[in-house]
Amino acid sequence: EVLPNSIDPIDISLSENEKKIIREKYNLPLDKKIFIYGGNLGKPQGISFLLKCIENVKDIEDVLFLIIGNGTEYNKIVQLKNELSLDNLIIMDRLEKEEFDKVAGSSDIGILSLDNRFTIPNYPSRLLAYMQVNLPVLAITDPNTDVGSDIVEGGFGWWANQHTVNDVRDIIIKIIEEYDTKSIEKKKLNSYNYLKDNFGIYD
Repeated sequence: EVLPNSIDPIDISLSENEKKIIREKYNLPLDKKIFIYGGNLGKPQGISFLLKCIENVKDIEDVLFLIIGNGTEYNKIVQLKNELSLDNLIIMDRLEKEEFDKVAGSSDIGILSLDNRFTIPNYPSRLLAYMQVNLPVLAITDPNTDVGSDIVEGGFGWWANQHTVNDVRDIIIKIIEEYDTKSIEKKKLNSYNYLKDNFGIYD
């Protein structure tokens, strides 16, 4: 049996009131769909491309990106946010896991990002954190990892498999258009169920 990552599945999703409290605590807007990226901020994570995607959707008012973490690209992200006037981006330093999970749980979409030049498969463990809080997931990855196809086949997200800024933009527009529908609610449910069925540690 193939088990790329594993965890003891626990549903730690938040109620709507709990989400509101967390957003207010971190000064996050209540009226936007928050796309969260959490984890290492290094070259393997394709952060430069992710920032290009964020710049390419500056005109979509309903969207906010939240990047949480640290790494070699952290200062570059801060610099480019200022240079490119990325008002749709908030950057936060690394949080303790329990606190990160709360912020993730108050968000709307989890983001996985990997450099498109990878020739060996990587399977980001951050996916499990998103699934524990019932987040649908947008994967922006190379074609050699199974994570994007798993997300699509599992019915809990999207994969930017063409890996272009316009590909990502089109997906984000689609997400916003369908967000307040049963389709998204089903993806949230599928996210946690896929975690239980495929990444759980059992006797």
